[in-house]
Amino acid sequence: MPAVLGFATIALFLLLTMTRRVSVLVALVVLPVLAALAGGFAGELGGMVLDGLSKVAPTGIMIAFAVLYFSLMVDAGLFDPLTRGLLRLAKGDPMRVTVATAVLTLCVALDGDGASTFLITVSALLPVYRKLGMSPLVLSGVVCLGAGVMNMIPWGGPTVRAMAALKLESSDVFTPVLPAMGFGIAWVLVASWLIGRRERRRLGALTGPGGETAAGEPVAATPTGEPMAATATGEPMAATAPAPGDGPGAVRVAAPAPRWLTVFNLLLTVVLLVALILEVMPLPVLFVLGFAVALLVNHPTWEQQQALLDRHAKNVVLVTTMIFAAGVFTGVLTGTGMIGDMAEALVSVIPDSLGGHLPVLVAVTGMPLSLVFTPDAYYFGVLPVLAETAQGFGTDPAEVARAAILGQMTTGFPLSPLTAATFILVGMSGVQLGEHQRFIFRWAFATTLVMTAGAVLTGAFSL
Repeated sequence: MPAVLGFATIALFLLLTMTRRVSVLVALVVLPVLAALAGGFAGELGGMVLDGLSKVAPTGIMIAFAVLYFSLMVDAGLFDPLTRGLLRLAKGDPMRVTVATAVLTLCVALDGDGASTFLITVSALLPVYRKLGMSPLVLSGVVCLGAGVMNMIPWGGPTVRAMAALKLESSDVFTPVLPAMGFGIAWVLVASWLIGRRERRRLGALTGPGGETAAGEPVAATPTGEPMAATATGEPMAATAPAPGDGPGAVRVAAPAPRWLTVFNLLLTVVLLVALILEVMPLPVLFVLGFAVALLVNHPTWEQQQALLDRHAKNVVLVTTMIFAAGVFTGVLTGTGMIGDMAEALVSVIPDSLGGHLPVLVAVTGMPLSLVFTPDAYYFGVLPVLAETAQGFGTDPAEVARAAILGQMTTGFPLSPLTAATFILVGMSGVQLGEHQRFIFRWAFATTLVMTAGAVLTGAFSL
């Protein structure tokens, strides 16, 4: 019964959010509560919800102050040189911007933390996309592809969990799939090029405000001459007008910051990023301290500080409420035992005839199952059973672990409603989760398929 309720809850969630029948926040809270009541867990519901909320609280705190920090830095013009540099390199060509997005994401994602990857890349690139009038779905989608494949690194969450669950070393799990990861990185660059070409056809390479596209058609512009950005549905929208959930980049101050202040902001940001990578302190503490220092130096008066908080409060609320709602969702599904029963049900339906092909089956299904299982539920609940089953058919359990990291919460995590980082990505990009999933799912799934083929060709696991 719990397994059926769990699968039904997730299926209904995906249906309602992808068809935009209800908001993601409402679905994340209401659906698991209804499922728990239907399963007879009314008496334990409060504890489950609090459990889920307490687990995401550090992430929620970190994101609240991280959004404020990067919003302040964008307002202060810290990323303007990068924006101008990318615009010069892109020469008004959306395809070049899209490929540059993939390259930047692949580099930033080396820290192994999805949340910080999204915070940094979206903060830096959103102004570029708005300047060129590109769809924010392209930004969230390409960042999703780059961060997904890089989440396979040994210090990333999925690989660490796979090694811990099966008591394996990095040399057993990650090293054999390095060539396959190379295939995945190459595919991400190809995919970003293809997506960029499509965006170029839709929009044209802009030559300047109110200029012409590559096709010779005039670019839609505001009365002041600013290019019109595109909404998630492709409708024109003023590039300088903030959209709901745009996050950093939504508002810019008119006057440029003094040079000394820009240098200070750059040094502070570099120190903060290094501290994040070295884990000098917990991430929420670092962002709380970093924002407090940045606010005091950039806006020394009470009136200025209040103005900045008022300006970006909406963005903070939009992102953090999603994260806490996701905590309710995972807390109820975990507390009721739905996720555990779903794992057992999944393993039980695998026929014996496929036992010898389990690695390929695990690799191909891992990415879609990121929408169903939390990383802990899959790697500590499903993976050990799959590995034991594979061993019974003469397959090395390490091969199953290698297969799992090709998709489960790697290429799939930036689309999953079960990870808080996903809501950072969509919230800061200003897109809806359902739109984001529809736009990039097939490209992300193709990344897993390419890496699976690469793994078979290079002998990481057998067919």
